Amino acid sequence: MTTRVPILKVGHILLVSIQVDLDDQAVMALQEDLSERIVATGARGVIIDITAVEFVDSFIGRMLSTIAGISRMLDAETVVVGMQPAVAITLVELGLTLDGIRTALDLEKGMRLLSAAGTDPASGKRAEA
Repeated sequence: MTTRVPILKVGHILLVSIQVDLDDQAVMALQEDLSERIVATGARGVIIDITAVEFVDSFIGRMLSTIAGISRMLDAETVVVGMQPAVAITLVELGLTLDGIRTALDLEKGMRLLSAAGTDPASGKRAEA
């Protein structure tokens, strides 16, 4: 049975809190579930909290980039929060720069980052350019 990652809606932001190390199937399921939730809710931002993640491999790193790309295509900004130093080191050693993914140290800073990007977490409205 594939582990499903809960996706919570907070205003117009979807919060994904990964509490366990994910296998490849669980990451693929997350990609699909999150894409569907972005469309269903009209979310303008996605925060992926990886505070509890202690291990990443190249597949999971690439999938984070893919998830961020899909979110952008669906008009939602993605921020990854809570990255542990060991995870950051591993990603760099694997040559994965996570292009297009914004990062923040914690959830509060991630919310502020989305707000500064013009996405109001409460209303989902974007600032006009």
